[in-house]
Amino acid sequence: MSLVALVLVFSAAIAHAGWNVLAHGVSRAGYPFLWWGAVSSTLVWIGVVPFTGGIGTGDVGGFVLGVLVSSVLHVTYMVVLQHGYRVGNLSTVYATARGTGPFLSVIIAMTLFGERPAPVALVGVAVVIIGIVAIGFVDRAGSPAPAIPDPLPAPGRRRIDPGLLFGLLTGVTIAVYTIWDAFVVRAHGLSPVAFMVGTAAMQIPFYSFAVRGRWAALAAFGRLEWRRILAFGILSPLSYILVLQAIRIAPVALVAPLREVSVVLVSLFGAFVLREGRPAWRVGAAAIVVAGIALLAV
Repeated sequence: MSLVALVLVFSAAIAHAGWNVLAHGVSRAGYPFLWWGAVSSTLVWIGVVPFTGGIGTGDVGGFVLGVLVSSVLHVTYMVVLQHGYRVGNLSTVYATARGTGPFLSVIIAMTLFGERPAPVALVGVAVVIIGIVAIGFVDRAGSPAPAIPDPLPAPGRRRIDPGLLFGLLTGVTIAVYTIWDAFVVRAHGLSPVAFMVGTAAMQIPFYSFAVRGRWAALAAFGRLEWRRILAFGILSPLSYILVLQAIRIAPVALVAPLREVSVVLVSLFGAFVLREGRPAWRVGAAAIVVAGIALLAV
């Protein structure tokens, strides 16, 4: 994997970790936060589009179709993830999604794009995914019960953990939007900035429908949390723009797992700044991810 691609992905991970730390707690506001996030992302970055090659192609129809499908996939991802957090344990959903998404992205990229990473790189991918899942399960034993209790299973039958189920579904949506976005950006030569702005803008109608009838509360939320919303509008698109740029020059099978390094950064922040429990386990799991990254770099 080239040094440029590594720098892009690591920078994306730092930006992603940054907005997650700044938005810690506020993102639980649900659709109001997502609405403001889509609006701020669009307004902050739309002025950059003319200076980054426009949309990057003369095929306007292909661009519109690409961002429309991508916006639907990203909204689906958020809806499934939010529902998973409501019915399952946070650690279960998070770990399953963050492990499943990169794993499926690797498999699909190798199948559809014909990517063939070196064996040592595939070992690195596996190690990174194992480390990410380990981070997610650090707090599993002490995680709170689901907000919505599960009904008792029928006698003689074992129900699937809803957190596990929705974590898997979330991972599937991560893999699908990653592969679709990579395909569209590569096939049409789209500008990552324009693609990200278009995708964010097309999410606004979906979230507007979700918050309908609550415009006064939405405005109040915006006035109260405008600093964090602005930070989200800057850093969240930046993190994905850098990933899309990396995808143009490096295999998706390597970029997809590496972008999850942000999980390590947030976990370490929680351990040493927020003083969350079991720091030794967090550092150990992070070390596993770093070992996988070293293999990918080789």
